[in-house]
Amino acid sequence: MAEEEKNTTPPENPRRKFLKTSALVAAGIMIVPRYVLGGKGFVAPSDRLMIASVGVGGKGESDIKSFFDSGKADIGFLCDVDDARAAKTRQRFPKAKYYKDWRELFDKESKNFDAVSVSTPDHNHAVTTMAAMQLGKHVYVQKPLTHDIYEARMLTQAAKRYNVVTQMGNQGASGDGVRQLREWYDAGAIGDVHTIYAWTNRPVWPQGIPWPTAKATVPPGLDWDLWLGTAPYKDYAEKLVPFNWRGWWDYGTGALGDMGCHLIEAPFSVLNLKYATDVQASVGSVYVDEFKRGYFPESCPPSSHVTLTFPKTDKTKGPVTLHWMDGGIQPVRPEELGPNELFGDGGNGTLFIGTKGKMMGSTYGANPRLLPTSRTFETKAKHRIARVPGGADGHYAQWVEACLAGPGKMPVSSPFEIAGPLTEALLMANLAIRGVDVRRPKADGNGFDYPGRGIKMLWDNDNMRVTNFDEVNQFVKRQYRAGWTLGV
Repeated sequence: MAEEEKNTTPPENPRRKFLKTSALVAAGIMIVPRYVLGGKGFVAPSDRLMIASVGVGGKGESDIKSFFDSGKADIGFLCDVDDARAAKTRQRFPKAKYYKDWRELFDKESKNFDAVSVSTPDHNHAVTTMAAMQLGKHVYVQKPLTHDIYEARMLTQAAKRYNVVTQMGNQGASGDGVRQLREWYDAGAIGDVHTIYAWTNRPVWPQGIPWPTAKATVPPGLDWDLWLGTAPYKDYAEKLVPFNWRGWWDYGTGALGDMGCHLIEAPFSVLNLKYATDVQASVGSVYVDEFKRGYFPESCPPSSHVTLTFPKTDKTKGPVTLHWMDGGIQPVRPEELGPNELFGDGGNGTLFIGTKGKMMGSTYGANPRLLPTSRTFETKAKHRIARVPGGADGHYAQWVEACLAGPGKMPVSSPFEIAGPLTEALLMANLAIRGVDVRRPKADGNGFDYPGRGIKMLWDNDNMRVTNFDEVNQFVKRQYRAGWTLGV
């Protein structure tokens, strides 16, 4: 077996039993959620949502606290491959049963919880989420929804098929700022938007570097094989966990995956954007010496500028061009913005350019402003879009309430039908970024060509493929490590 296909999962791993359960689901035998038990008028044995959390350190820790603080959720089960990272949450919820393998948790406890929260590294989002939905469980998944375009499309379709309440963890979708931007736009304050800029100062972790050659010691309490999950097998790299995995394509999705959902959600919401038609990218260079550019295809680049084209929607008069910039790159400051006024929030922001004016917001679409900023206080627009109680912080309670009510009974701000296309746009941008480093040997055998540089990649949305540069399509759908499957 090739090294990248190595799988050290013990033969007796409970995943085999879980697959049997999944097979029953596929055959139509589903575990029935509590809200439909007993028929019309049934009162659930509890008016609180029982949650199983997968990934309980870092962001998972704060997610769990927010669910519990809603006052209507109990944390019944905790699961993490890293005991050290899980320790604080386990202390906070000592009665919650703890597992290291989510497959064992699902296999043994599926009748004892209603919903699942997923806050793992990006490369394991989809398999955990799909398995939860196949068990009839509501799901809350951290952004980005998935690592690959194919995974995002499959989860979007599955959420509808399994009729569960879904929410992606981009809190700004529930914020007041996005709703204010929508109201200004619908009132005609800036005319028809044709161009958008979104930018971030991320990454704040290493990118554009070679994979370390020195073998590092796996931290105590970390099950490295389970952490790898769907990814190809590699020896542990120093400081990869808990944060630096974001800069490696096998596990993370770079600055776009980290901040894209928080910055591009507002344009999607305001303009009803869905799927892009084409994409092009340029990336920052890394030099290994004074004259030679590094070639590190395993690592996300240190900076990038991506341009996506979206077709006309019911909110626009024509196509929309969206520019994404990361690594500290920013667009030219609008002439309507004063020389000392903050552009976005300094490090991040979103700018809308319309035929009659401009507007911008910070991360999450917060602090919305019309330009010049004096217009922010002069322009009146009716508050016709309902606010989420608690704003961005209410994103968690909103999902808890919707789960208790049952599918279709209460709205959520970022269900997969919205989060899926948004995630696909980010991953399509990453497709173009990765395409920049695809290389072909020159015909004379002397060096390489880079055919993905300087081209516009045309996207066939129905078939999920780039039509004019086939090599990049390998990144639309990953090859999972042996023993792992999305189950579709």
